[in-house]
Amino acid sequence: MPEQERSFALSNRAQAFLHEMVPGGAHTNARGSDQYPELMAPIIARGDGARVLDVDGNWFVEYGAGLKSVTLGHGYDPIVRRVCEAASSGVNFTRPSVWELRAAERFLDMVPTAEMVKFAKNGSDVTTAAVKLARAATGRDLIAVCRTQPFFSVDDWFIGTTSMPTGIPDAVRELTVSFDFNDLDSLKDVLAKHPGQIAGIMLEPATGTREPQAGFLEGVRELADGHGAVLIFDEMICGMRWSSAGAQAVYGVTPDLSTWGKALGNGFSISALAGKRDLMERGGLNTDASRVFLLSNTHGAETTGLAAYLAVADVYTERDVVAEMEAAGQKLQMALLDVIEKAGVSDYLSVFGRPSALVFGTLDAAGKPSQPYRTLLLQELLRHGVLCQSLVISAAHSDDDIAVTIEAFRRASEVYARAIESGTTDGYVSGRPVAPAIREFAAPRRLEV
Repeated sequence: MPEQERSFALSNRAQAFLHEMVPGGAHTNARGSDQYPELMAPIIARGDGARVLDVDGNWFVEYGAGLKSVTLGHGYDPIVRRVCEAASSGVNFTRPSVWELRAAERFLDMVPTAEMVKFAKNGSDVTTAAVKLARAATGRDLIAVCRTQPFFSVDDWFIGTTSMPTGIPDAVRELTVSFDFNDLDSLKDVLAKHPGQIAGIMLEPATGTREPQAGFLEGVRELADGHGAVLIFDEMICGMRWSSAGAQAVYGVTPDLSTWGKALGNGFSISALAGKRDLMERGGLNTDASRVFLLSNTHGAETTGLAAYLAVADVYTERDVVAEMEAAGQKLQMALLDVIEKAGVSDYLSVFGRPSALVFGTLDAAGKPSQPYRTLLLQELLRHGVLCQSLVISAAHSDDDIAVTIEAFRRASEVYARAIESGTTDGYVSGRPVAPAIREFAAPRRLEV
């Protein structure tokens, strides 16, 4: 990728139009322009493998992989061909299609800890469905979620716990309580504070930055059983990235229900709720109990998402995609840590986490987490051909892609070092700093008029 001066003029114009028509200027908070340096938020025209082209003609090595949903690369031909073949025979029917049968069989073979599965289109739908099943099965109202993990659903039961609860009644917010990851005592405290009231316990079995400590997941399983609560694993990120059978297979702890999405379709829209038959049948026809209205929607089983999943499953059978991502991530991390050390900023700039889901940390001259310094890093990486909010890798990232990334980090680290020496990003960053995707007010990135 030749070095060039990058213009963002057309992207900036397109982003301005988006802000006029779409609240927030994007359809996902994490994709918003406030997540990138001002006037440097590319609008993507197309992708190819691990690279994307914006409307200004700039090519970038992209990380983040569609918010962790793309593990095989953009425009991956076997997936695209299978989806096109399915679509050419019809996308949506009055009755179930053969794609539903094929996908369900394949999923339950891939995830042997699950006894039944139901597909949907996004992760929030299936996490909320899991909450509903837990409440129906237990006759209880409260849901305990892991507060040290960032996101579970766009629905009120979870968003009411965040810094953006506006519009959500207090009565709904009070139905969700929280505990800490790798802290069994915090979960014990919640269960003791609300005896016989916790319907479900929901957590990610692991994250990119935190593995479960020995005995933690086993302890959660034991506490759930002891208190009659339904244990729910959110496998949105871990599923197909830790293992094709999810983190539950890696750590050997089986939940009652699990929720899946993201990499199931290599970016195509598909999610899944899976779990024990007695719970899942509460939304079926093999029950005498009051039925749960479970994931009944027009587009839940349209053929293209199911076809994408089946094609992804084929690739995972033919290749060890997880091992490929882990190897590429390890190579990238080692090289970047070396670059950062040589620039003398190891105390301020870090790359850490699971190799297939790396993140970077940005500290200021006082050693405190800093959005201005994060903005500086993102700005310099964009200038040198890398688009990222984190370093979530895919199996499409080649040695050339990694080499571009290493060089971009080398140049960015040099600028970062000068800013650390100056004690400020003033004069180094153009515009206002990036801001958390979930925050109460538009400031510090309120649109300027």
